[in-house]
Amino acid sequence: MSIWWSLHLRREAASVPLARRLLLGTMETAGVDPDISYDLSVALTEACANAVEHGGDDTRDDPAAAYRVTAYLDGERCRIEVSDTGPGFTGGTAAVSAATARTAPADAEHGRGLCLIRELADHVHIGSASARGGAVVSFDKIIKWRDDTPLAAV
Repeated sequence: MSIWWSLHLRREAASVPLARRLLLGTMETAGVDPDISYDLSVALTEACANAVEHGGDDTRDDPAAAYRVTAYLDGERCRIEVSDTGPGFTGGTAAVSAATARTAPADAEHGRGLCLIRELADHVHIGSASARGGAVVSFDKIIKWRDDTPLAAV
């Protein structure tokens, strides 16, 4: 079984729970194990929050500034990609690795999102979109199915 969806969302805080609820509803309907669904929903929330906060050119004061969320549930894997039109990551791959390796203090309110995504997903790619600018955060996780699901991959 394969499910694919893509959202074009405004860079507003209200878009983050919308993306999360859509992912959770899709995974519940498909019969994905709730623990896996929860992990992916937290990772998605962090990626979307980063796109809302950092994913655009705020100097233009463009209320239509947007980001894109794409999710693929295919066989035994779920892959999620969040892309924006912001400045991306400067300094190439080494800067991305350094930025994601740092740890924030336990009481910090910001700075832990990329680390959380790395902890919750099986494979993570964080980089700059080459031609159009912006950042791309993609991650995937092996799916475990509920015992009673009719849609599980065979």
